[in-house]
Amino acid sequence: MSLLVKGGRVIDPASGRDAVGDVFIADGKIAAPDDKRAGKAARIIDARGLVVAPGLIDLSARLREPGYEYKATLESEMDAAVAGGVTSLACPPDTDPPLDEPGLVDMLRRRAKTLSRARVYPVGALTVKLAGERLTEMAELAEAGCVAFSQANAPLRDTQVLWRALQYAATFGFPVWLRAEDAWLAAGGVAHDGEVATRMGLPGIPAFAETVALATLLELVRATRTRVHVCRLSTAAAVAMVGAAKKEGLPVTCDVGVHHLHLSDMDLGYYDSNCRLQPPLRSQRDRDALAAGLADGTIDCVVSDHTPVDEDQKQMPFGEAEPGATGLELLLPLTLKWAAARRIPLTTALARVTSDPARILGVQTGCLAPGAPADLVLFDPSAPFRVEAASLKSQGHNTPFIGYELAGRVRATLVAGNVVHEVRAGASGSA
Repeated sequence: MSLLVKGGRVIDPASGRDAVGDVFIADGKIAAPDDKRAGKAARIIDARGLVVAPGLIDLSARLREPGYEYKATLESEMDAAVAGGVTSLACPPDTDPPLDEPGLVDMLRRRAKTLSRARVYPVGALTVKLAGERLTEMAELAEAGCVAFSQANAPLRDTQVLWRALQYAATFGFPVWLRAEDAWLAAGGVAHDGEVATRMGLPGIPAFAETVALATLLELVRATRTRVHVCRLSTAAAVAMVGAAKKEGLPVTCDVGVHHLHLSDMDLGYYDSNCRLQPPLRSQRDRDALAAGLADGTIDCVVSDHTPVDEDQKQMPFGEAEPGATGLELLLPLTLKWAAARRIPLTTALARVTSDPARILGVQTGCLAPGAPADLVLFDPSAPFRVEAASLKSQGHNTPFIGYELAGRVRATLVAGNVVHEVRAGASGSA
């Protein structure tokens, strides 16, 4: 089917395009602007007053299948993704069982394809059962569809195992995605090790738990030249270290969770378990350094770190509550909020959730070039809404932003030229 998106503000960060115009789609791909078939499009979408951009690409979204269907289902989270304008997402391997066998990866991909929503890119387990002891058969997992290999939030305490893993990955050109956290220094901690945690009587995780692990990881990258993506930086010192590594020419990229751009340990309030995250919310200085690092490109992209948690696990005391927050539906408005606060151009802001993660993922989406897959989001950047749990598509309603007033409502989401989410003109409500 052919489709014409007409009269919107078309922003393509990959090419720098930012102008009012049309986007013509044919056979699931972006067509050339002068394509003569545009005049006979099967459907026309009026995009006047809306931004038309590549669909968002999220490098960390837990879909909870297989194994954790009581927290969320693949169907509910895929609905949440397209409602938030996310058309491609990478799924961490910490399912139950973990994504350490080709059959599990194939099953997840088939289930996602059947739902015909967002594109799902599985990230394979780096070690068997994520136990940090034996390496998985990375070549077989890559053949099954894994785009990278990770430990998710599971610790990898044995540095020799990490070294061997990076050597193996480098041999085949596989990217490795890792969180930098020293498992021993972080053991038992639930909040940033600072004045707030001390006052609240919460066991802390020091900032150097991240930088000690990052220093080790960077040293191994120097030795192996493995492509490593550092997931969810949380400290100012780590941002500086990654910046120095990039200037040195190391093959390193990194991301930040969208929650960490706006919140700090001061937001824990009266033990708000929705603020129990992994890594923890750090100091205001760290938060500001993360926001600045994303602005200047030291941090390559922003992720939702979507982690739906069942209500019972969030209604426990802060130290016992399961860490994580829902984020797929809030990735766009929270990115826009960061950009507005920093006076970042909209093109730059959208690059951090489209073309930049596409480069790391190694996919052709994330742009509006002729011939590219027609994955688009249409949104009103100034339309306000109130975040309410009942209005979230995700089965997990656990977010510290409940009650916040945000701007940026998604009006339509297209994947491969098909409209997978649409809000009719005049519809209102919360998210």
